[in-house]
Amino acid sequence: MIQRIQSVYLLLVAILSGVALCLPLGHFHAAANGLEEATFRALGVSAVDGSGQSTWGLFCILLLSAIVSFVTIFLFRNRMLQVRMVIFSSLLIVGFYIVFGLFLYVLSNQYTHGFSVAVPLCLPMVCLILHYLAFRAIYRDEVMVRAADRLR
Repeated sequence: MIQRIQSVYLLLVAILSGVALCLPLGHFHAAANGLEEATFRALGVSAVDGSGQSTWGLFCILLLSAIVSFVTIFLFRNRMLQVRMVIFSSLLIVGFYIVFGLFLYVLSNQYTHGFSVAVPLCLPMVCLILHYLAFRAIYRDEVMVRAADRLR
């Protein structure tokens, strides 16, 4: 049943997570002129002056979520395992936002002038919504199969 709607949702999650991995999540700004002082990406923060700091933890969490979502597509024969994997991937995305907040808090001491959020930072939230939709579709399939088994 690889052509089910939950497969489309999970494929979209994998794609959106990959896009969020590659694009900048936000920018730190200088106070006086508002120009960009540093770029915050999933793999690290790179300043205009060439310095930087690694945030590889964010990259790993988001990459693991994308891989788990993609692998979950092919677990259609075991729906309860598929449900557990969707929940695990959702928890990874929530963990991504928690770790992002921690990095932002720590880096705000170094870059004190302000932070602007970029659109790719919202993509994991869209992934959470798609995970919820996939969870509902998988669970609905499981209920239908159990009802059909009861009739036999």
